[in-house]
Amino acid sequence: MANTPQSKKRARQIERRTDVNKARRSRIRTFIRKVEEAIASGNAEAAALALKTAQPELMRGVTKGVVHKNTASRKVSRLAARVKALSAN
Repeated sequence: MANTPQSKKRARQIERRTDVNKARRSRIRTFIRKVEEAIASGNAEAAALALKTAQPELMRGVTKGVVHKNTASRKVSRLAARVKALSAN
């Protein structure tokens, strides 16, 4: 339990940041899910559009420290490959 005023303040700050980060992570997952749903539906145009909107959101998570840079790049790369394979068919 926090005892000093500084540690109490840090606990409050961490609580607020946790809520913000949780919301941002959830938002990123939603964008990724939209891309995956578009891929599953077989609509190449919708999948490409969804990927185009998801990519900046993922990279914004990187700059905010919610997701690691390599993790975001890997997810974007794999999604892009799936969208590309869908449009090739």
